[in-house]
Amino acid sequence: MNQTPTTLLVTQDAIRAYAELSNDFNPIHLDPEFAAKTPMNGIIAHGTMSLCLLWKALARTFGPDAFERLDLNVGFVKPVRIGETLSAGCQARADDPATYDVWVRSGDGTDRISGSVRVADATDAPASSTNTCEKRHERHIANQTKQ
Repeated sequence: MNQTPTTLLVTQDAIRAYAELSNDFNPIHLDPEFAAKTPMNGIIAHGTMSLCLLWKALARTFGPDAFERLDLNVGFVKPVRIGETLSAGCQARADDPATYDVWVRSGDGTDRISGSVRVADATDAPASSTNTCEKRHERHIANQTKQ
């Protein structure tokens, strides 16, 4: 399986757009004065924005119908700053071809997110796997409404 890397230039406009999309207006992402006074010492991008880039790379690599068969296990390694160009991708492990190392890296080659994804056999997939992103989004919204 050839992996298809995906890139993103992180700009203030991209962070603002993601804040609108996710309804996450934490000032660490949007307010330079506030962010400068935090341990982050400046604005950082939403961690989930980088995670979405990884999901996009996985969708391009495995196809959108594979989402129900992917078991993603990642950690956030380092914050993402304005001006960084991120690249997300994966590579099959030689000792286990159903498991891929995954990452989101900055242009300097350092990981921002790292982990693995296990791809279940297609016969293990749920019967209905169309529009998986929409289904996950609907479940997320339903869970948010319950809280």
